[in-house]
Amino acid sequence: MDKFVNKSSCIYDAKSPRKKIKLESDKRIENEDEGGEFSHPVPWQKIEAEGLDCDYALLFSKEEAHHLFKQLEEEVVYSTGEEAKVQLFGKVHNIPRKQATYGDAGLTYTYSGVTRLACPWTPTLEYIRDAVTKTTVQTFNFVLVNRYKDGQDHMGEHRDDEKELDPLCPIASVSLGAPRDFIFRHRDARGKQSHRQIKPVKLELAHGSLLLMNSPTNTFWYHSLPVRRKISLPRINLTFRRILLGRKK
Repeated sequence: MDKFVNKSSCIYDAKSPRKKIKLESDKRIENEDEGGEFSHPVPWQKIEAEGLDCDYALLFSKEEAHHLFKQLEEEVVYSTGEEAKVQLFGKVHNIPRKQATYGDAGLTYTYSGVTRLACPWTPTLEYIRDAVTKTTVQTFNFVLVNRYKDGQDHMGEHRDDEKELDPLCPIASVSLGAPRDFIFRHRDARGKQSHRQIKPVKLELAHGSLLLMNSPTNTFWYHSLPVRRKISLPRINLTFRRILLGRKK
């Protein structure tokens, strides 16, 4: 499959919220608890199944989540035109949601036959990344932003198992906006040729929540965000990743 690089403009016109976000970040640091597996004292929920290991928590209060959603609506520049398409099985398809990529300078991420160049971090994305890092004691250098305008926008079953991703680093998924169902399905229990009966794992990702997909989850489980026609409100999802420099794709 041929690969090509998408280069977005990465330019936004919003007034920089850096000063306000910096003050909120300072408050978060002051309240930080340095003990335990996770550095920030949020009530974690463990989600486990055969080959599935996830942690789930509410990272942001409702008020702060509203503020972050509003700032992202002003800052994030989404792909359009040819940049809003992917290649699947040799065919080009429109992405059923809006998408953007941000991260450290020079980073690229390849999936579905398309190599995407990271735009520079915006102040709000940088703030959320730092909050996730303080909470999980994991560092991230790239984020994929997906915006779902309503319940018609969706994401098909897939695994985040690209070779340039650090296999030892979890994928950290932050949800803002309308709650949506998120479904895990084991690779041996998919489709007509499935040879095992393993029940899917279904979660509802709340406004302000953080889901950590730890290894080996993306080896054995596919995940999706299905259509939910009754949902009329938008949702923004941020999946923070750590890309290994120099890793062959």
